[in-house]
Amino acid sequence: MPPAPQPPDARHTPPDTPDARRAALSSMRADTLRRIEQAVLTLFSSRDFHEVTLLDVAKAAHVSLQTIYKYFGSKEVLVYAMLDVMLGRLAERMIDHLQGIDDARERLRKTFWVTLDYMDKHPAVMMLLFTAVPVSRHQNIRIYESPELMTAFLGVFKDGQARGVLNRRVSAKVLLDVFMGIIGRVVLMHIVRREKQPLIEQFDELFHIVWQALSADEG
Repeated sequence: MPPAPQPPDARHTPPDTPDARRAALSSMRADTLRRIEQAVLTLFSSRDFHEVTLLDVAKAAHVSLQTIYKYFGSKEVLVYAMLDVMLGRLAERMIDHLQGIDDARERLRKTFWVTLDYMDKHPAVMMLLFTAVPVSRHQNIRIYESPELMTAFLGVFKDGQARGVLNRRVSAKVLLDVFMGIIGRVVLMHIVRREKQPLIEQFDELFHIVWQALSADEG
């Protein structure tokens, strides 16, 4: 039987910062978090943001509406928190795969491979990020401020610039923007067009395009 709608408990204030939400979610049962994550992915990647309610999420996740209010408080915060969890896995993979790689070009190549592979395998996450969260609200997703992830990403570009193989006429942050701009657009349109061939099968050609865009050109 689906959970009955319940009003939010006025005595409980949901976590109001990304760090507080992450700390609160660490106390949630893993199975409950998994079901909420799957419900968010399914509902928000297939329907317009305004069409989905917290009650819809509660029903799809088989949890009480009170639980959703307790940990998130609003639909926007729910999406931010779940994206933080999902993109956090990308951060972990990125850090793990870059260990032991010294060559600057190979570090960029591995960064591109890990990012493309993740996006290829998780199209619903990409649709959620691109369609449910305005760019002006991306700072509300904690992972974008993660020192671990940003150090991993920016470290690749700063190292490449220091070694003279990546463009030094712009900042490392701009190189990261170009990198994510290319991959984000390619992945989004791949999903929108419902292409069947995984993008990772075109990896070498796509990386060649990225390398041409970012590499140093002193000529």
